[in-house]
Amino acid sequence: MEIQTTLIIGANSGIAKALARKMTTHDNQKIVLVSRNLDYYQQTMFASSQQILIENYDEESIKSALQQLHKIQHAPITQVFICLGVLHTATIKPEKALSQFSAKSMMSVMNSNALTPLIWLQHLIPQVASKQAVKITFFSARVGSIRDNKLGGWYSYRASKAALNMLLKSASIELGRSNKNIKLISFHPGTTDTPLSQPFQKNVPAEKLFSTDFVAEQLLQLVEKIEVDGQLSFIDWQGKEIPW
Repeated sequence: MEIQTTLIIGANSGIAKALARKMTTHDNQKIVLVSRNLDYYQQTMFASSQQILIENYDEESIKSALQQLHKIQHAPITQVFICLGVLHTATIKPEKALSQFSAKSMMSVMNSNALTPLIWLQHLIPQVASKQAVKITFFSARVGSIRDNKLGGWYSYRASKAALNMLLKSASIELGRSNKNIKLISFHPGTTDTPLSQPFQKNVPAEKLFSTDFVAEQLLQLVEKIEVDGQLSFIDWQGKEIPW
């Protein structure tokens, strides 16, 4: 079986770690991990992985990381997981009311959730464009759906995920004309037991709070089955389409 490469960007997230663990069991897959913190991957099980430490996620650092990827990557890249996103920080919280809105905070969230993933895509395309099909997954959220918004609030996070979907939609149209072997996926993992969702878990039923291993397994199965059709797919962890 031909050796292929899986690229995981933002590899220090909970779901990214679960994806990496599962990929180590695939004999035909090489793993390349990109993160600002790779301490987790010093374990023996990741000894065969290629690791790229990135100082920041600004455009120059992204370009530099991809130059390193070009030097070390030999087997074709067939899967990319861009595991980037922020919901809250020490100084940023999801807004419950318009009075809590901060333009500065929103720009920070927008940069992390929409602009940075697009910059990765922009500079990654030349390296993955080939006759080999490649599926690129981004982490979106159901709250980025305009039609599904029945509760309001979370202005910055909602807008950033809606923006990500629109950016990816435009990119998918362009790629459908010029690089038909590239498939873009905008993925909603559900509420997953990670630091991102930690402050918001108390009202989540136990059966609706997913482990990272469960989400990673669902995602890998979905990516394997999904067709390379020149379209952006906005889907949840069950593979169900989410309205825009």
